[in-house]
Amino acid sequence: MVLNKKQWTKKDIDNFQTYLKSFGRGLEKSAWEQRIVNTSLPCIAVPSPILKRMIKEISKGNFISFLDLWMWDNLANVYINGGLITKISDFDTMVRYLKIYLSKVDNWANVDSLKFAITEDNKEAFFLLAKQFLKDEKPFVRRAGFRILFSFIADNRYIDEIFSLMNMFYEEKEYYVNMVIAWLFSECFIKQREKTINYLKTHRLNKFTINKGISKCRDSFRVSKEDKERLLRYRMS
Repeated sequence: MVLNKKQWTKKDIDNFQTYLKSFGRGLEKSAWEQRIVNTSLPCIAVPSPILKRMIKEISKGNFISFLDLWMWDNLANVYINGGLITKISDFDTMVRYLKIYLSKVDNWANVDSLKFAITEDNKEAFFLLAKQFLKDEKPFVRRAGFRILFSFIADNRYIDEIFSLMNMFYEEKEYYVNMVIAWLFSECFIKQREKTINYLKTHRLNKFTINKGISKCRDSFRVSKEDKERLLRYRMS
C-alpha cells in the first residue's frame, strides 16, 4: 500500500486498516499486548519496527490529512497517530493535535512512545506545556507532562523546578502517575546526582513514589554500588 500520499480521505480508511492488520501477530500475542499495556483498545500486536516504518513513510506525504481521519480502531492506530503528531513542525499546531490525542489515550504505552523534538528554540514552550499537563484531571495527560520533563533533567536551569513540581504530587493516587514520577526521580539521581541527594533531604514525595524511585535506582547499572547502599537510608517504612 502507498503510504506517502498527497491526500488521505475517508475512502482510504478500510484499505489502511486491512493493511495494518495484515502485520498482526495473532490472538495470543494480541492478548499478551492487551495485558501488558492495560488498555481498553483492541490490540493486534503489530511489531514496533513495522509501525515505525509506517510512520516514517506516511510522514513523507501529507500526514496531516492522515491525522485528520483520526483512526482510533486499535492500539497500533493510536501509536501511529502519536508518532506523526510529534513530527508536526509548527509548535502550536502540534499542541492542538496532541491535546486531542491525549484526551483519548487510556494507557502508558501511548504516552511513553511520544518522542518530542525539543530544541533550544522551543524548550521553554515545551516546559510550560509540561506544567500545563501536570494540572490536568486525566492521569495520562499528567503522565505526559512528566514524560516531557525527562528532556530537561540535565539542564541546570530547570532541575530545581522539576524537584518542586514532583513535590506537588504528594497526594497523587493514580498508579501510572506515581510510577512515572518514580522513574523521573531515578533519572534525576543518575544525571544530577548531587542535586538529587540534596533533594532527598527535604523531598515531599509520597511513600510509594520515593520507595519505587529508590528501587529503580538500585536496579540501574548506572548507579554505583555505594550509592545503592546510601539510598536505602531514604526508604520510607
